[in-house]
Amino acid sequence: MSEAIAPNKVVAIHYTVKTAEGQTLDQSKEGNPLSFIHGRGMLIPGLENALEGKEIGEKFTAEIGPEEAYGERHEGLIQTVPRNLFGENDVQPGMQFRASTDQGDQSVIIVEVNDDEVTVDGNHPLAGVNLNFDVEVVEVRDATEQELEHGHVHTDGEDH
Repeated sequence: MSEAIAPNKVVAIHYTVKTAEGQTLDQSKEGNPLSFIHGRGMLIPGLENALEGKEIGEKFTAEIGPEEAYGERHEGLIQTVPRNLFGENDVQPGMQFRASTDQGDQSVIIVEVNDDEVTVDGNHPLAGVNLNFDVEVVEVRDATEQELEHGHVHTDGEDH
């Protein structure tokens, strides 16, 4: 009998994630599965919940709403600021910056630039997006003490 996915198990999955409209956003690279320690918050909550109890060889689709992924969009995180805050940098829409806010440092994406102002968006790019994951579980095993201590999966004898 195969082991079921549970907290502190090392799990490896092949996956493809798409928007509800079918646009592929990401997938496991070049046949290499994504490996992680389950239950450690390394994945969005909805995918981690969908994986719980699954076993090697299982294939499934998980439809995950924003509340269990990257959250809803918040219009308050879109702000227009003076262009001079960026100094002499040549800022373009799509560029990412770290911004200091009352809540600490935050990533922002430039969405619009004109002569005097820059509009930035502090929402995660996938905030408000429904995500569809196609998943195949390819490995489930107990994490080693070192992996649990270090907080990540060790591969090919790595033990840093």
